Amino acid sequence: MARYNPCMSATSPAPAPTRLTNQTLLMDADDTLWENNIYFEQAIASFISDLDHKTHSPRQVREHLNRCERATIAAQGYGIQSFRRSLVDCFEQLTETRITPERHARILSFTEAISGKEIQLLSGVVETLQHLARRHRLILVTKGDVGEQTDKLERSGLQAFFTAVEVPAEKNAAVYRSVIEQHHCDPSATWMIGNSPKSDINPALAAGLHAVFIPHACTWVLEHEAVDPPSGLTRLLKLDSFPELLAFF
Repeated sequence: MARYNPCMSATSPAPAPTRLTNQTLLMDADDTLWENNIYFEQAIASFISDLDHKTHSPRQVREHLNRCERATIAAQGYGIQSFRRSLVDCFEQLTETRITPERHARILSFTEAISGKEIQLLSGVVETLQHLARRHRLILVTKGDVGEQTDKLERSGLQAFFTAVEVPAEKNAAVYRSVIEQHHCDPSATWMIGNSPKSDINPALAAGLHAVFIPHACTWVLEHEAVDPPSGLTRLLKLDSFPELLAFF
């Protein structure tokens, strides 16, 4: 059920929504269409357990890893290779011993476990996309490594639902403006749908688009951010699940 509708007060009874037609729906992929961050969390838990630091608590190790990830992303972007570099950097910065070939192979195994995961679509995604694609234009907009994201899309079996795919290195307001210009989108009829306040919702609203926020229980900590309220003519919906999109679109 929708938990946010900017057109009514929080205490007003919710009327049946009027379904929109002929919209452009920009969609995130990771943790919006399929599971992603849960696998990274499993790898991080294994890394922290394997490190077994004598003076830093698991929480402190995780906080240091977050700092390493921010630095690595700034230098070389997103993806498995970047994540692996962050694990190695974290290990080297928190220990006095040099990383051995055996330890390096162990860290490599944590990241290989992510790459080997089958694509697990979130509940109702296929059926929802089947209906949405008949009434709207769907464009995938997912940041990260182009090769990795393209591979995941191909393995997901969802390619046919999208008229275009964009894999920017980052998602910010400038990128969204570029996407709507490139694909001749009408901002008043364009929505960004995703689970990340930092990458999906706030920059899309800042670019003058509407947004649909579908939180995921395991959204990456570096994507956490307070959701900005819509301004001007922009609209924001907050839904509990992907299939609820069919009530509005």
